[in-house]
Amino acid sequence: MAAISARNARRAAAAFALAALVPHAAALANVGEKIHATQTQIDALHHRLERKRDQLRFQEQREADLSRQLSETSASIAHVTANLDDLDASVRHNERRLAWNGRQLDAAEATLRRHNDALKRRLVDAYERGDLGYVNVLLASTSFNDFAERWQDIRYLIAANQKTVRDRRDAERAVARARADLEGQRQVLDATLRRERQEKYALAALAEQRSVLVAVASRQRRSVSSEVTELEDLTAAQEAQLEAYIRQRQAEEEARRAAEADARRRAALLAGVEAPPEATHGGPGTFSWPASGPITSPFGMRIHPGTGAFKMHTGIDIGAPMGATITAAAAGRIIFAGWESGYGNTIIVDHGGQTSTLYGHCSQIFVSNNQDVQRGQAIGAVGATGDATGPHLHFEIRINGVAIDPASRLK
Repeated sequence: MAAISARNARRAAAAFALAALVPHAAALANVGEKIHATQTQIDALHHRLERKRDQLRFQEQREADLSRQLSETSASIAHVTANLDDLDASVRHNERRLAWNGRQLDAAEATLRRHNDALKRRLVDAYERGDLGYVNVLLASTSFNDFAERWQDIRYLIAANQKTVRDRRDAERAVARARADLEGQRQVLDATLRRERQEKYALAALAEQRSVLVAVASRQRRSVSSEVTELEDLTAAQEAQLEAYIRQRQAEEEARRAAEADARRRAALLAGVEAPPEATHGGPGTFSWPASGPITSPFGMRIHPGTGAFKMHTGIDIGAPMGATITAAAAGRIIFAGWESGYGNTIIVDHGGQTSTLYGHCSQIFVSNNQDVQRGQAIGAVGATGDATGPHLHFEIRINGVAIDPASRLK
């Protein structure tokens, strides 16, 4: 009878302990569902955000390309305008030369006309009355030598008159050639001016078109940027909610452990046996290295390699190759396994005592939520998901939600 009574007492104690744990199990399941639902929403927002960021990068590149093309067009317009100024100056210079040569040609033609008129009159006079002027000069000579000198002078005079006529005609032809050359140059310059002005008008139309395209691209870029900002804010709000759920999950894990310990003590008391010793959990100074490799970025303020922002680095980066094994730094329970924004694929292990570890940028996750793990157990693989410039493990230790430097806690 005593044995039966003891056995019944142990069963009653076990039932009492199970009843004490049921509310905690239900609460944990409820928070787990909230974490899962929030994580699903974050995953969807993350995919939308990545698509919008790709669209934003495309719009930024498009705006930059159009702005560059507009700058090139403006430079071409400036070059053509400078050419037009030079051509206008050349045209004005040629017009001045044409006017000067025209005046010279007019003077040469007037002189030539006077000589021609004088020659015609002399020919008419010679025909009607005979031209005795030169004969009279010769007959007025007083000696043979005087006659010879007069004859030579008359020959020089006639030759001089003929040379004057030839020189005038040569001058007329030279001026005519110069005028023709300048006229040809002016025609070439006029044609070049027309082409340059047509090109300038075409470039101006192109510049106006590209200005419109730049303005449209700028508006589209601003619109997409606004959408990205909204999605980032929404994602940040969801992530803050997720972190709150994780903290709640961690607090409930503490409550579960306390309830289990209390239930074990009560069960032992009812059974009349000694209570088992309380299980201890990892804490500061009891963590093993989660991956093999050097610290490539320590804990503390730094310039983010991806964004260039100066901000707090809440963990350490351990350099390791893609796919290298990640192990649990201490025994505990998985309270989060999934995507966490900049951390990428993330695992969070609760170790009790409000202490948790975080493993970020995983390429693979080998565990699931609510799974118990042991120190050194493989839980994931090194990757470069989230905001990572290359494969590595981002490792954090948090106590009461506050990040501490893991380097002094790793053994």
